[in-house]
Amino acid sequence: MALVAGVDSSTQSCKVVVRDADTGALVRQGRAAHPTGTEVHPSEWWDALQTAIADAGGLDDVDAVSVGAQQHGMVTLDAAGEVVRPALLWNDTRSAAAAADLTTELGGPDKWAEAIGSVPVASLTVTKLRWLAKHEPESVARTAAVCLPHDWLTWKLSGGTSLDALTTDRSDASGTGYWSPSTEDYRPDLLELALGKVVALPRVLGPAELIGRFGAGAGDNAAAGLGVQAQPGDVVVSIGTSGTAFARSPHPVADGTGIVNGFADAEGGHLPLVCTLNASRVLDATSAMLRVDLAELSDLALSAPAGADGLVFVPYLEGERTPNKPDSTGALHGLRLDTMTSAHMARAAVEGLLCSLADAIDALVALGLPVSRVLLIGGAARMPAVQRLAPAVFGCPVVVPSPSEYVADGAARQAAWALSGADAPPLWSELASTSVEAEPTPWVRDRYASVRELTATR
Repeated sequence: MALVAGVDSSTQSCKVVVRDADTGALVRQGRAAHPTGTEVHPSEWWDALQTAIADAGGLDDVDAVSVGAQQHGMVTLDAAGEVVRPALLWNDTRSAAAAADLTTELGGPDKWAEAIGSVPVASLTVTKLRWLAKHEPESVARTAAVCLPHDWLTWKLSGGTSLDALTTDRSDASGTGYWSPSTEDYRPDLLELALGKVVALPRVLGPAELIGRFGAGAGDNAAAGLGVQAQPGDVVVSIGTSGTAFARSPHPVADGTGIVNGFADAEGGHLPLVCTLNASRVLDATSAMLRVDLAELSDLALSAPAGADGLVFVPYLEGERTPNKPDSTGALHGLRLDTMTSAHMARAAVEGLLCSLADAIDALVALGLPVSRVLLIGGAARMPAVQRLAPAVFGCPVVVPSPSEYVADGAARQAAWALSGADAPPLWSELASTSVEAEPTPWVRDRYASVRELTATR
C-alpha cells in the first residue's frame, strides 16, 4: 500500500494526515499549535510541523508529501537562506496604505486586475513588500529571495539550502500580486514596483509535478477545494479564521472592483475567490462577550426569531477585506430594550457572519459563475446554528461535509496524483455529509444591506 501525506500549515495550527494513495483512507494523523499574532517567525511553523509529523507517526514510510498552507504570508530570505525578519501574515493590515499607493501607481484597479487577476489589498504579499521597502529598508537590503509559507516549509522539508531550490505552485503564486494567472508568469516589474528591486522567487511547479517525493503544494483554499473534491457548480464557503467563498472556473477572472480575486486552483484551472477577514472569530468574540461557550451560543441564536427582531450585527471586527475597509470597525444596529438580550445578540452575530459570506457568493454569481449548492466547511461550519441558518441566508441548498482536515486532505490527494502520474487527481471516496435546506429569509439580507456601510473607522 502506497502512502501519501498532506500538511495544513494554517494560521492557528499545523495538521498532518497520512492516507492510502489509492483509496484516500486515513491511516494516521497529528497536529500542533501555532503561536498567535499577525507576525510570526517561520521557525515557529517549522517547529510545529516537526511536532505534528511526530504526532502522526513520522513520514519515513510515506511515498509522497504535499504541503498546503495559509496564503500571502511574506517570508524574506537572505543570500544564505536565512530568514531576514518575522513573516507578515495575510491578516496583518499594516500595509493598507501601501495597497492604495500601489493601486494608484499602476493606473488604478482595472490595471491590476488585468495584470494579475486581483486588486491590491492589505492581505496580498505585494503590499507587504511595499510596506517593508518604506519602513525597513535595512531588511530589504538583506533580502535576496521572497517566498510564501508553503514554499518555505516544502523547501525545508526537502533539505533545501540553495535559493534556486525554492518552489511554489500556481494557486499560492496567484496570491502574491506579482504572478499572472492568465499568462502563468511572474511580473518582475510589479515586484520591483513594490520592493524597489528584483529578488529570487520560487519556481512555479505544475499541479501534479513531483520533485523527489514532494508535490507542488497549494494555498489553503485551493487545497481545501481538492480535499472536498469540489465540482463545477459548487461554491465552497469556508468559515475559519478568515471566511472565503470560491468556485472552480476554466477561465481566468479579472474583477476591477477588487471584490473577487482571480486566483489559480490546484488542478490547472482557476479559482475565483472572495475573502473576508472576519469569520469564526466573530462567533468566538460573541460567545466571550456573552460569557457562554459556542454550543450555548448556538442554542441562543436558534431561540431568537429570524432577523433578530431587527437587530443587525455588521461583523467588521478586524477591519475588512471584502469590502475593502481595513480601518473599519464592527457595528450593532437596531438596539432596543426588547432586542438587548443574549438570544438576539447571538442570532445577529450568526446572521451577520452569514450575510457577509452571502455577499461573497453574490460577487461570484455576478461574474457568471453558476451556483447549484454551497459546500460549507471550516471550524464554524460545525455549529448547528450556522448549519441551520446558512441555507436560509444564502438562499440555496447547503451541504456540510463531515468534519475533516480538508486542506491537509487536499494536499494528500495532490501528493497521490503526483505519485500516480495520472492526468487527473484520484477520485477518493466522498466524505459523508449532511444536506440542509430551509426557507429563504431575504429580509434578513435586505436589512443587513441597508446598514452595512454605516460603520465607524478605527
